[in-house]
Amino acid sequence: MNSNLRHHLLSLSLLVGIAAPWAATAQAPISSVGSGSVEDRVTQLERISNAHSQLLTQLQQQLADNQRDIDSLRGQIQENQYQLNQVVERQKQVLLQIDSLGSGAAAGQAAGVTDQGAAATAAPDAGASASTPAAPVQGGDANSDYNAAIAMVQDKSRQDEAIAAFQSFVKKYPDSTYQPNANYWLGQLNYNKGKKDDAAFYFASVVKNYPKSPKAPDAMFKVGVIMQDKGDSAKAKAVYQQVIKQFPNTDGAKQAQKRLNAM
Repeated sequence: MNSNLRHHLLSLSLLVGIAAPWAATAQAPISSVGSGSVEDRVTQLERISNAHSQLLTQLQQQLADNQRDIDSLRGQIQENQYQLNQVVERQKQVLLQIDSLGSGAAAGQAAGVTDQGAAATAAPDAGASASTPAAPVQGGDANSDYNAAIAMVQDKSRQDEAIAAFQSFVKKYPDSTYQPNANYWLGQLNYNKGKKDDAAFYFASVVKNYPKSPKAPDAMFKVGVIMQDKGDSAKAKAVYQQVIKQFPNTDGAKQAQKRLNAM
């Protein structure tokens, strides 16, 4: 339908444009077109021909401009569609992670790696101050790189750097015992920045991939908090109940019980 409308408008423009120079010449008597010398008639015909040529040139330029605009809009639509598909795919990954939280996690806690600067799991940024030392230079091993990322966490002005450092860490050291802690920090740092879908993804990764980590109970609790923040009370309650069932007598379970009592 849009194509037919465009053709009709173009045809109308052509008719109006072609009629304009004829209207201008019509002001003189019709007989004058054929009167006078041969040179005068030739001159009149040349003026009419030139007017038509100019009109056609203008129409061709307009068509070219319109085509460029259409191509630009088509490119913008394709880019917007790609970005939308990326968001939808990310949402699917988050939902899959959340749905699989309780599908293979073992109950209880095992001894794990203690996080430097993470004494308060509910507020991992606590304790940071202006006197926090600068992050050490990465030394090329898991321990040094992890400590460097933790130092960035403690410096509130370097939160984006901390996220990048932990993302690099989880890719560079897939077998490190710091993996659950690094994923947990990625969840907390993204949550602090308001990126709740990303935060839920990393918290759920801790529970799914490292169910025996000391970080798992609190990570699952944080998933429930995010669901509650997003207004999904039913899913939040289900997650809180799962924390209590799967990780009894942990701080995460106690926090989950408090949330349930208040709902």
